[in-house]
Amino acid sequence: MNAEILAVGSEMLTPDKVDTNSLYLTQHLNTLGIEVVAKAVIGDDRARLTDAIRDSWAHSQLVILTGGLGPTEDDVTRDAAAAALSLGMSENATAWDAILARFEKFGRTPTVNNRRQTLILDGAVMLPNPNGTAPGQWLARDDRVLVLLPGPPRELKPMVQAEILPRLAAMLPPLVIRTRWYRVALMGESDLDQLIAPVYSKYTNPATTILAAAGDIDIHLRARCETPEEAEALLAEVGDPIAALIGDKIYSTNGDAMEVVVGKLLREKGRTVAVAESLTGGMIGQQITSIPGSSDYFKGGFLTYTDEMKTQLLGVPEGTSAVSEEAALAMARGALVRTGADYALSATGYADSDQAGLVYIGLATREHVHARRLKLSGDRHRVRTLAVLNALDWLRRALLS
Repeated sequence: MNAEILAVGSEMLTPDKVDTNSLYLTQHLNTLGIEVVAKAVIGDDRARLTDAIRDSWAHSQLVILTGGLGPTEDDVTRDAAAAALSLGMSENATAWDAILARFEKFGRTPTVNNRRQTLILDGAVMLPNPNGTAPGQWLARDDRVLVLLPGPPRELKPMVQAEILPRLAAMLPPLVIRTRWYRVALMGESDLDQLIAPVYSKYTNPATTILAAAGDIDIHLRARCETPEEAEALLAEVGDPIAALIGDKIYSTNGDAMEVVVGKLLREKGRTVAVAESLTGGMIGQQITSIPGSSDYFKGGFLTYTDEMKTQLLGVPEGTSAVSEEAALAMARGALVRTGADYALSATGYADSDQAGLVYIGLATREHVHARRLKLSGDRHRVRTLAVLNALDWLRRALLS
């Protein structure tokens, strides 16, 4: 069974609201082997929502709508669903009794428009909502299912657990979804795909998804099978050759971010790190310390944005070019000596001048100090982000070696 989720509400088309219900639904649908193939946010527009429901109904066996079941005129989900499927609606006495009881519990009286919430599609089953006034609806027709759920998560989640998942489980054959997740550092998306496409392109199950960000690529493999053992075998059949091709550029197989991986390695090996930053303005230290318990391995850092501060705080020799291998070496060495850390990272460079993208990073240990010259592309944010990732990945590799 494939599913589509339509989140209804104009507020979720603003910067202030995010549709989290679809993530919750996807997680639990996947446990039943149901693949969510499309999600959309639709504003409070009857005609547009009607078209969206009609299209989803034509393409997927399960369509779930969240939100738009309130008592006001802009709560259009019921009307749009009825129009899309050419169905009538009628008031449900049980739903009205539940609304009366809820209002009485809080010493209030329902208004006339609350009756709109009792309108149930012809042929649908009313789903009780113990935490709100908007009942849900379950309509099974033509080997398809339409589900209407209220938008507030505190109402939706209990209804999914009590009403939706048991109904779906009863009508589905045993099916499981298992995933593998590879996170890859500092490899171009096109280069990566050219390398691994000969492996994954032979398969529709598992399905392969590649998601790219600045210097950071996620590879998701999703297998759907009757048993966990079959799914894991398929994932190994595709995933193991992919992992062998990419090698040590894979830094995580469970979704952990680079700073989490580096932090675990530092803790496991009983090592500490310090930072000296110019170009990155504290971003390396921020990444490292964003992890709870990072005080176990992070000694501290220096934010030296001027030549004078580099000299005064880190001992960079006067006259050293601010953006140079010599500066990166001296900054890393200075941070190591002044903090007593086992490792120190440094970063200096240009983010938005005529030399934008020229970056030097340094790595110091008790025995050696090294620097690397990087030529990074993109705007200021991208250059700084890539510099941070390069520095942390260098430290990761040093810890592994």
